[in-house]
Amino acid sequence: MKTLLTLLLSLTALPALANDGGASVRDLTGTSLGILALVLFVGAYALVIMEEKLHLRKSKPVLLAAGVIWVLVAITFKALGEPDHAHHAILHNLVEYAELFLFLLVAMTYINAMDERNIFQALRSWLVSRGFSLRIIFWLTGLLAFFISPIADNLTTALLMGAVVMAVGGSNQRFVVMACINVVVGANAGGAFSPFGDITTLMVWQKGMVSFGEFFALFLPSLVNWLVPAFIMNFLISREKPQALDEAVVMKFGAKRIMLLFLLTIVTAVSFHNFLHLPPAAGMMLGLGYLGFFSYYVKLREHAAHMADPALHLEPVENEGHGGPGFDLFRKIARAEWDTLLFFYGVIMCVGGLSQFGYLAMASQFLYNDLGAFNANVMIGILSAIVDNIPVMFAVLTMEPHMSHGHWLLVTLTAGVGGSLLSIGSAAGVGLMGTARGIYTFGRHLVYTPAVALGYAASIAVHMLVNAKYFH
Repeated sequence: MKTLLTLLLSLTALPALANDGGASVRDLTGTSLGILALVLFVGAYALVIMEEKLHLRKSKPVLLAAGVIWVLVAITFKALGEPDHAHHAILHNLVEYAELFLFLLVAMTYINAMDERNIFQALRSWLVSRGFSLRIIFWLTGLLAFFISPIADNLTTALLMGAVVMAVGGSNQRFVVMACINVVVGANAGGAFSPFGDITTLMVWQKGMVSFGEFFALFLPSLVNWLVPAFIMNFLISREKPQALDEAVVMKFGAKRIMLLFLLTIVTAVSFHNFLHLPPAAGMMLGLGYLGFFSYYVKLREHAAHMADPALHLEPVENEGHGGPGFDLFRKIARAEWDTLLFFYGVIMCVGGLSQFGYLAMASQFLYNDLGAFNANVMIGILSAIVDNIPVMFAVLTMEPHMSHGHWLLVTLTAGVGGSLLSIGSAAGVGLMGTARGIYTFGRHLVYTPAVALGYAASIAVHMLVNAKYFH
């Protein structure tokens, strides 16, 4: 039973480092406080899984569990005569979280800024007004999902392409279902070959397990992962041409320059990591400074335009010394997904505490020593379809198994694309179930899971073939 719970922990947790500075991990899994800590975490994560039914934000149970678990850690190590151990351990976890938090906060702010400038809406309106056939829309939305996801997050990409699918497909439910699956697979596959494409790849990069350039070795396996199911479903989609929708959206002032600043911010983060040996999050924060100064310029321009023509409908702004309307950076920061950011904190701290009791060391022994690296990494991808791929990857990073670069790339691939096997396996799938409520469902996705599974197996085979040099 304990082994089962430990395996569950390793696959549903978002841990920080399993040990501190290389210190050996004590086996405290059999202690009463260690068992209580594990029960608290499993209970909190059960509430997270039932978020849709309970309407309880996922951050709340893990924040509560995190605080109690660290109380148990502190009590345990004080009784062992090491009162400072918990203090040093939690500081290490906080640093891990701070890097993730700052990086994601800047990325979310840029995405929100681009959304407010109508960049995504303009792309959507262009697609629905072209009069493409359903089959062409199927391929275009999947292709765009694959190539936008490496820069924007997979959820934003999926929602954007899903809106196009719904606008064009409308009453054709069969097309909507297959196109939504195609978008989910494309978005998840596209995120797997870029350090910025998914939080899992971001953490692998920040941890230093895979260098920036090595991620692109996953491009071909990721492409195959999307193309195989897309090719199969392609023959089930008609060439019908729905009536083009008359929809025109114009990007707002500064939109293109914000896209360029986002690319510059990514270059800055990569340069900080590769050339200056500084955390990528520090480079992202410098990029937030770029956006901050440009947003001030945009606000001044829009304020002047509003004064010349008060009929312009602009967002109200009440800071930075100008009471008029215009673009406000801090409103974009406020629109970040705070529930998600706090959820990451809660689970990192939960499992950071549980790792002090030795649970992750036990899970590492079972997965990577007993099963072997290849089997473990393939299994992790499959299980990421049941639980979120982010906790899965963080568990692997916490265990830090000794394996080749090829296997680190393999687990990066499988954890990224495995979530496509089920509609609930990724944020992209869950988001589209909300967008196409009642049409794109868990059951309807399951019908096409064999095709997605073929793509999953093919991507692993391609990786083992074309990236064989990384396994030495």
